[in-house]
Amino acid sequence: MNLLKALATVSSMTLLSRILGFLRDTVIARAFGAGIASDAFFVAFKLPNLLRRLFAEGAFSQAFVPILAEYKNRRGETDTRLLVDHVAGLLALILFVITLTGVALAPLIVYVSAPGFAANPDKFALTTDLLRITFPYIFFISLVSLAGGILNTHSRFSVPALTPALLNLSFIGFALWVAPYFDPPVIALGWAVFFGGVLQLAFQVPFLLRIRMLPRFKLDFKDAGVWRVVRQMGPAVFGVSIGQISLLINTIFASFLVTGSVSWLYYADRLMEFPTGILGVALGTILLPSLAKHYADSSADEYSKLLDWGLRLTLMLSLPAAVALAILAVPLVATLFYYGEFSVHDVMMTRNALLAYSIGLLGLIMVKVLAPGFYARQDIRTPVRIALVVLLVTQVMNIVFMQLFQHAGLALAIGLGACLNAVLLYSKLRQHGIYAPQPGWGVFILKILLAVAAMGAVLWYVAGDGAIWLDAKPLLRVLKLAGVVLLGAVTYFGVLGLLGFRPRDFVKRAAEES
Repeated sequence: MNLLKALATVSSMTLLSRILGFLRDTVIARAFGAGIASDAFFVAFKLPNLLRRLFAEGAFSQAFVPILAEYKNRRGETDTRLLVDHVAGLLALILFVITLTGVALAPLIVYVSAPGFAANPDKFALTTDLLRITFPYIFFISLVSLAGGILNTHSRFSVPALTPALLNLSFIGFALWVAPYFDPPVIALGWAVFFGGVLQLAFQVPFLLRIRMLPRFKLDFKDAGVWRVVRQMGPAVFGVSIGQISLLINTIFASFLVTGSVSWLYYADRLMEFPTGILGVALGTILLPSLAKHYADSSADEYSKLLDWGLRLTLMLSLPAAVALAILAVPLVATLFYYGEFSVHDVMMTRNALLAYSIGLLGLIMVKVLAPGFYARQDIRTPVRIALVVLLVTQVMNIVFMQLFQHAGLALAIGLGACLNAVLLYSKLRQHGIYAPQPGWGVFILKILLAVAAMGAVLWYVAGDGAIWLDAKPLLRVLKLAGVVLLGAVTYFGVLGLLGFRPRDFVKRAAEES
């Protein structure tokens, strides 16, 4: 399989999901703005969503996929099926207990995750009600992640990449047509999360049946492979998902700031997740199985070359994205969210958070590529040590920057923490001899910087003053933003083409075909 083609497929599916995600956020912003209701929902959704990233997509995927790939490549279909069945059984049991605990302890969880809400009894009660509805999402989405890991290991990348779009469709449907039947209407968003989890799980079942890997949920506490996955998972929570832990702590800090701070950070984070998902998550998804295969085959040189390929693509695609987000902050926020209850003040406050986040975008995406370099080798300790250091440093920055920049300071701390994480991961990969850069990096970086500078100049000139975007009609904003983004992309890739870049230079075969 051509990994560049696989990346394009996964990215395109992720792009569809992200577009639907922005449509969902536009609908939510129009209906609820940035106030008590939206703050309550975002806090209630943040915890199960955080657990999804930590427990499911983060720790579980990074622990499970390398071991599953090892079984698939070395031990045959029978042992692989047993591993899947036994992991699924234990995972379902653990998730069921976690879900019941979360629903029962919802008031305590809200108090811990957003202590500032306790000063407003109505806000606190609404958040608690919403959390009880949304918490079972962790059960469904973790099983979705199990299914996604199985499908990715069998090179069925497009199905897991498309699956998140179903949650966004659920949000849009409930917000537009179901919300009026609830009192308060924001409760409908909680049920949208619940239904979206069920929908995503049901969607993947036929594809698992097609490859004969539908889990049968058997418990076997003596299965050595299951306990290998469990041992890898605990530390992986910190190693892969340190940014998500920081986001939860940010919510705690933001709950003490003015009403709307949680929502402004949420909307800015959603914009950041667009390039992070399309580039970072997609690259990490397609790299991990091939890296695990190279490691199983003791192909150290191919392992290093694959990492180099991933890092070059990351720099080439994420650096212009970071610059574009910073320059187009007001146009993006105004075009996507400036409707209904979402005010000019909300636009500017979200803009401030987005500017701060954009500083760390390169680091956020690099971590998604560098971390699999350790996890494919089933090395957990190194990323954990790095993650703990980064977590502590980030909290120090939170305290300092919040005093200086309010909610935007919290976003800045997340971004700079991700950059530190990436630098330390890279240094350890080099130090341990896992990764050696291929020749030509200096010229490569220079060409990227020239193209980014040209793109930045064009975007700055054609975007104009932010007030123009606030005064424009919604349809005009959409059309103009599409034109500006297209012009920026043409400029960037056009300059790269003039400097000698060709798509064929980035073609890479998957490990199983090399």
